[in-house]
Amino acid sequence: MRHPKIVLIGGGTGLPVLLRGLKKYPVEISAIVTVADDGGSSGRIRNEMDMPSPGDIRNVLAALSDVEPLLEKMFQHRFETGDELSGHSLGNLIIAALTSITGDFVHAVKELSKVLNVRGQVLPSANQSVVLHAEMEDGSIIAGESKIPKSGKKIKRVFLTPEVIQPLPETLTAIQEADLIVIGPGSLYTSILPNLMVPGLGEAVCQARAKKVYVCNLMTQAGETNHYTAADHVQAIFNHMGSACIDTILVNDEDVPEPVMSRYREELAQPVVYDVKRLMGLGLEVVSGNILTYKGGVIRHDTEKVAEILYDILKKQQWLSRSSAR
Repeated sequence: MRHPKIVLIGGGTGLPVLLRGLKKYPVEISAIVTVADDGGSSGRIRNEMDMPSPGDIRNVLAALSDVEPLLEKMFQHRFETGDELSGHSLGNLIIAALTSITGDFVHAVKELSKVLNVRGQVLPSANQSVVLHAEMEDGSIIAGESKIPKSGKKIKRVFLTPEVIQPLPETLTAIQEADLIVIGPGSLYTSILPNLMVPGLGEAVCQARAKKVYVCNLMTQAGETNHYTAADHVQAIFNHMGSACIDTILVNDEDVPEPVMSRYREELAQPVVYDVKRLMGLGLEVVSGNILTYKGGVIRHDTEKVAEILYDILKKQQWLSRSSAR
């Protein structure tokens, strides 16, 4: 009996957190990862080698790997030498080297997945260098993923260049065959939507037979989702997709401790309010739970709890599918 197939779409710090929990379950995982990052080590490598940005891919590979902790730590090591290596992570350099050797970024990721004994498949949303742009509400255009949150303006929409971007056939197949598609968590405009903006990829998600679950962010992000409610996050995705492409939203219902909140106020961030009536008005099933954790004053999704909830949703969906087939 085959394991159910889960596709996860995102990037940043949110997706790896979720994957560390899900890889412990009997599921086939496909992670579709943004390659629009243009900051730091990833941006330098992307510009110098004209290749997709490796940083988010590196973090997902590490999260899904099954290797000795020291090897994973080495893969994630960031140099601070004060010379040309400074700021680069070893994993980014290895991905760049394999891309140069194989002549293909996707091939490099597949080979590295074997070396790291990755649990599932890691798929970049595009196999070429792409640039994320944002049209702001005042009509101005900001180019570059790292520059968008710093503009001080409200985002109207995001889009990618060049105009011709081909999604990977493996990505479309994974979406079509999925039993569950999970979008997020992650930065709405700079980690999630850059995947869905790849021509053909977002459309495939909307048309897929699988249930689509959006794991809503715990906190708003300054320069990106200031004062956004959960429904605002969903509405932004619907606006970009041109359709109501999400069935279920997973939200946190636990209060953030006051000592932790003081730090986030300094960053102009606040807990995302889940406005249930508006979410239901958008046609969504709302699933809530105590799904946050915090270490060192940093709030994150609780990987174990979120993975358990998603697996329960998957099992329920499979039971309903089997019942309707009888």
